[in-house]
Amino acid sequence: MMTPAVPDWGEFTPATLLRNQHLMTIIPGYWPRRALLTGIPAESRLFATDPQTQLLGLCHWQPDRIGCQTLLLVHGLEGSSESHYMQGIATKAYRAGMNVIRLNQRTCGGTEQLTPTLYNSGLSQDYRAIVHELASLDRLTRIWLVGYSMGGNLVLKAAGELGSSEGALAGAIAVCPNIDPTQCAKALEEPCNWLYHYHFLTKLKARIKRKAALFPGRWDLTGLDRIHTISEFDNQYTAPDGGYDNGLDYYDRAGSRHVLAKIAVPTTIVIAQDDPFIPYSMFRLAAIKQNPLIRLTAPHYGGHCGFLQKSQQNEDRFWIENRLVESIRTAGKRD
Repeated sequence: MMTPAVPDWGEFTPATLLRNQHLMTIIPGYWPRRALLTGIPAESRLFATDPQTQLLGLCHWQPDRIGCQTLLLVHGLEGSSESHYMQGIATKAYRAGMNVIRLNQRTCGGTEQLTPTLYNSGLSQDYRAIVHELASLDRLTRIWLVGYSMGGNLVLKAAGELGSSEGALAGAIAVCPNIDPTQCAKALEEPCNWLYHYHFLTKLKARIKRKAALFPGRWDLTGLDRIHTISEFDNQYTAPDGGYDNGLDYYDRAGSRHVLAKIAVPTTIVIAQDDPFIPYSMFRLAAIKQNPLIRLTAPHYGGHCGFLQKSQQNEDRFWIENRLVESIRTAGKRD
């Protein structure tokens, strides 16, 4: 039996003046983009993944949804279905003839009321459940898990846990995934990354306040203002909410690095060697090198999920989005 091919994404040439890792990380989110998703039909759907827990998906179905490939998109930390990359991928994939589902992780995208829990890097069971529902209820046969950053870790973890048990799972793509959260949290808390750290911690604190108002008595916010690092926040709130012993236990068990060897579908991991808080050294794992179904694409530049490319004649600046859709479309032609 032949091993399914994992596509080569080719070279990435960064946009002029964006070889700085911080500029490459920040600027793409503010890059002007017109009319994303304009004219593309959308349907809201709630996926029940645990008792008292639902995830909101924005579904963009093709007229013949069963005959098409389906992208299940998972955003990163403090993102949502409305993040610019989620909309960008959805627009391009839909126009290429694919179904697309933009998922919100637990509590994200204004869905705090849909679950009494917080979201975390280890909740891969949510995405396994959604893949199973789409396969059994919707009869979809070619589902791709696609995730950015924290979402990348989640889709890799789900793919590894599923192994070859779910025939409808066609492949996975992870962009800058935090496969070892222990190392990523340490890097994020370095002084050079203070801007990202401040952004994430501020938003997480605001979220826990909203959750506490919706579910009185579940969280003690007494010491919230004294928390100054994301690892302290995770130790105090994320870990116990997710059933972990403490923050260290959470960071260790949530990492997809433990199950990469079990991935049984074509998988692409994209990481920039200059990512400011997802250390490239993490991806020298034997599990990645020895699994023939995993292709590691590691350009020298790209920042964290940035990858804004030099001007091209036939496509826009968003290299990841373009290569991602192209590779899945190519895989579909081989089916």
